[in-house]
Amino acid sequence: MIQKIYDKLKFLYPEKAEEVYNRLMNLIEKYKLSNNEIELTEKDVILITYGDSIKKEGEKPLHTLHKFLNDHVKGIINTVHILPFFPYSSDDGFSVIDYKKVNPELGDWEDVEKLSKDYNLMFDAVINHISKKSEWFQEYLKGNPKYKDYFIEQEPVDELKNVTRPRTLPLLHVYETNEGKKHIWTTFSEDQIDLNYKSIDLFLEIVEILLFYAKKGAKLIRLDAIGYLWKEVGTSCIHLEQTHKMIQLFRDILDLTAKDVILITETNVPHKENISYFGDGYNEAQMVYNFSLPPLVLHSFLSKNAYHISHWADTLETPSDKTTFFNFLASHDGIGVMPAKGILKDEEIDYLVEHTLKNKGLVSYKNNPDGSKSPYELNINYFDALYEENEDIELNIRKFVSAYAIVSSLKGVPGIYIHSLLGSRNYYEGVKITGMNRTINREKLNYDQLEKEINDPNSLRYKIFNAMKNMLKIRTTHKVFNPKAKQKVLFLDDRVFSFIREFEDEKVLVLTNVSNEEIKLELNFSENPIDLLSNKNIEVENNKIKLKPYETLWIK
Repeated sequence: MIQKIYDKLKFLYPEKAEEVYNRLMNLIEKYKLSNNEIELTEKDVILITYGDSIKKEGEKPLHTLHKFLNDHVKGIINTVHILPFFPYSSDDGFSVIDYKKVNPELGDWEDVEKLSKDYNLMFDAVINHISKKSEWFQEYLKGNPKYKDYFIEQEPVDELKNVTRPRTLPLLHVYETNEGKKHIWTTFSEDQIDLNYKSIDLFLEIVEILLFYAKKGAKLIRLDAIGYLWKEVGTSCIHLEQTHKMIQLFRDILDLTAKDVILITETNVPHKENISYFGDGYNEAQMVYNFSLPPLVLHSFLSKNAYHISHWADTLETPSDKTTFFNFLASHDGIGVMPAKGILKDEEIDYLVEHTLKNKGLVSYKNNPDGSKSPYELNINYFDALYEENEDIELNIRKFVSAYAIVSSLKGVPGIYIHSLLGSRNYYEGVKITGMNRTINREKLNYDQLEKEINDPNSLRYKIFNAMKNMLKIRTTHKVFNPKAKQKVLFLDDRVFSFIREFEDEKVLVLTNVSNEEIKLELNFSENPIDLLSNKNIEVENNKIKLKPYETLWIK
């Protein structure tokens, strides 16, 4: 008996531990995929994209994406997070109808498997909830006994007021079943029905899906909205011990079957709660989204002050060298402000909200237990979030690229959203069409038009795309950016975010001027310093170097 698995099952399913253990071990026997542990290095850069972010008439979007990547970023980006590519009914893929099918509008499993031969792939496991149009839920409504316990029937009671709410929509929705009307648990929307992990049949079904993804080429599995997985009335229903045990079980199972698969948790919450998903460093997620980074980088450049990000980064630690951060600024979602709570003051968060609205972005809110609402997410393209109209476009570009230089040099693995890589702007037309705030950063790009723009030296796309590619290429050729490298934050000037990365025999000083002023820094160099980003010697005068407005230097 594998005791650690049995012990977790005993905790989660005390009455049925023996039964579920035996069934689980039979399942594991069918999936022996890989015994080789994956080792993350400086060469790991993850692109975040929808399967159809780039479209060409007459082609399957997954084929078009593959061609674009091979033509433009092969050798620079080695990993692709294809956002949910399954049949879905809402939320741009996050309301999955069938976990085991590829959305035919995107392509098929053959397209996914071809991509997996050239790139490591991240799959989404959208396993907190499933579409109301799924076979599982439709069969439940008809009274099929197989699905009776797959969902959570819950009468409205006072104790539900403690439940953490990520949206302003109702927690429960009413559905017509063969037994009459029932209130069903829906954390996110009326179309996204929460799954009941108290059901051992449901648990085993989900495990089989995770193993199926590993077999189909997933090297990273992103556990979407995972903090809400287990429900107990009377609690907050977020970050419960049962949820952590479940993720630890997933890790144990993958360690036995597909050791080369990394689990990454998506928990858009304050920093301390977020990093709890590392567990003890060996037993839970190998990677967590570094959710505090996007609002802190934004605040630093808008306030022209790196005080908060410097002091926060000085506390960044992982519990083992088997764990690391997934560093990102933009994604298919907005810029979460909850992860900045406790780091930024309320008025500083309010300033980010005001700036977003001024730059024609949108703001999503969440419900609080006392009935009030709080900003939850800034819905805006990251270039537009940083944009300041009193500065010329070249300065705004330098600021944007420097923001991503932080992501690319900070301890962890960088995640680059496709619209950041390609220099996109706010997509207002999409918001009008869908009525969804998040569509502002989810434009579908025409392949031919995109090719024209990224080959036009005068275009914004060209300038950003080439600056980003150059920076990422340099990152991947220096082992000092290995996730295991040591990191020490320096406090040289409140306008400069600075730290040292050190690995084996290589050491690099990272300096980012977050202000629009030229800054002179006094630094002692034993030999002529070289900036890796420009591959030029840095001019030193009386032990002082100059940092241009919004400039980043990686000094060797």
